[in-house]
Order: sequence, then C-alpha cells, then structure tokens
Amino acid sequence: MAGNSIQRFENQQIRTAWDETKEEWYFSIIDVVGVLTDQPTYQRARNYWKVMKKRLVDEGNQLVTDCNRLRMVAEDGKMRLTDVANIEQLLRIIQSIPSPKAEPFKMWLAQVGRERIDETIDPELTIGRALTTYLKKGYSREWINQRLQAIQVRKELTDEWDSRGMQQGVEYAILTDEISRAWLGMTTRQYKNLKGLKKENLRDNMSTLELVLTMLAEATTTEISKQKNPKTFHENKEVAKSGGEAAGEVRKAVEVRTGVPVISPKTAVDFTRLIDSVNKADDKEEGGETES
Repeated sequence: MAGNSIQRFENQQIRTAWDETKEEWYFSIIDVVGVLTDQPTYQRARNYWKVMKKRLVDEGNQLVTDCNRLRMVAEDGKMRLTDVANIEQLLRIIQSIPSPKAEPFKMWLAQVGRERIDETIDPELTIGRALTTYLKKGYSREWINQRLQAIQVRKELTDEWDSRGMQQGVEYAILTDEISRAWLGMTTRQYKNLKGLKKENLRDNMSTLELVLTMLAEATTTEISKQKNPKTFHENKEVAKSGGEAAGEVRKAVEVRTGVPVISPKTAVDFTRLIDSVNKADDKEEGGETES
C-alpha cells in the first residue's frame, strides 16, 4: 500500500489509500457512510455501517463480504484497522443507502448501466461516446484519431495473444511489460510513475509521438507473432521483446534527429494546455489580421 491520504466531500473528510500493486483506490466505508447519512459522530457512523454490513452479508452480497480492512489514522491519531472498499464495492454500498445525498450516485449508476446496455446492442455508440469524452477533455481531433487507432491496434494484439492461449490479466500484463521494456526501457508502472499517474489511463496521457511508437511496438509484435506462431508463454515473451525492440530502434533514431527524448513526463493536462495556448495564439493572429 503506497500510503493514506484524506479526500474531502462536502467539506467532510474521507480517508483513502492507494494500492500501487493493484492500482486501486480504497475508501474508508465508515467515512463515506457517515457523510451520506449525516451521522453526527464517528461512533454513530460506525454503528450505522455495522448494522448495514450485517444486512448486506445476510442478503448474500459477495462484494461487501470481500471488503478489505486497512490501517488508517483514527480520531485519536493512531493507525487502526477499518473497513475499506474499492470503487466497485463502494458504489454497491451506496446503492443500499436510503439517503438524499446518495440519490445523485444512484441516478448516475442507472445512467451508466443504461449506456452500457445500449453499447452492447450497438457497439458503434462506444466509439461516439469516447470521441465526445475526449473532445470535452480538450484533446485535439488529430490526437483523438491516433488514440482511437491505438485502441484498434491493441485489440488486434490481444486477439493474437488470445489465439495463442495467453491468459488475460497477469500474462497480458507481463507481455505488455516485455514490449514496454524493449522499446522505452521501463515497465508500464514505471512509465506511469514518470508521468505521476495512478489510476489514470497511461495512453490518455501520451503525446502523439509516444502513442505512435506504442502502436508500432504492438503492431510489430502482432505481425511477428503471426509469422513465428509462438506456442509457449516463453516464446510469446520473446516475440513481445522483439516487437518492442523494433519500435525502440525507431525511438532512438527519432531522438538522434530531433535532439530531444521521445518519452516525456508530460500528461494530458500539459497537452491540453499546449493546445489551448496554440489556439489562443491563432485567435490573436486572426484578430490582428481582421483589424488591419
């Protein structure tokens, strides 16, 4: 566990912890319950959760049964064990809280559920929603086109791994890290640390050049796999390394010619600020031309 921190909701504190290994946020359930049900004291919130937890467990709620316990700073300043939940578990708990403050979360969950059902019926809606979301976040259309293409390239790679008998989860992660180490010299986690990311999507925080080289590494890995027909996990790792090395050679060539490193600690916030500054500069130039 990387450490505890305090978040605030309506000016009330929610204790949180980030698990770097699982890349998962955990929230103090008692704090969340206390805020959403307007409990005047920590003990009242604790009692409310105790009764609620028993009811949910009796109902056979597996998500609540699987809740973890972590040491967090208590009111007396000491580190004490308390029930915590990840995002999925927390949203399920919120669904069971009869409180006006919980209603916005319930409405949002219902909306998300409807959207996911719609996307299952018509997958094209997923692409349209992704495009709209990226535009709202300030990404340029050129970057968005590259990002959507990167999704397709990644899908082709995972389809290839699936056809070779590789398992989603741990094996996919190991193979991805093999590609990553080969072309940029670090694992995916180290790459995210460089950019100061936690749960955020790494590819959403890449420059166009970083995205292009990631696509090159994965597309090359897919093609090598099709040609070499690897049978074992070890052979698939060798293919992943080979595909990454091909993109690594291109990266080095680009860096020699540009004189600057391809890999950057910049994130989406930096890129959107850059786009905004360019747009403002263009607006000023156009305004100047009009006035003259």
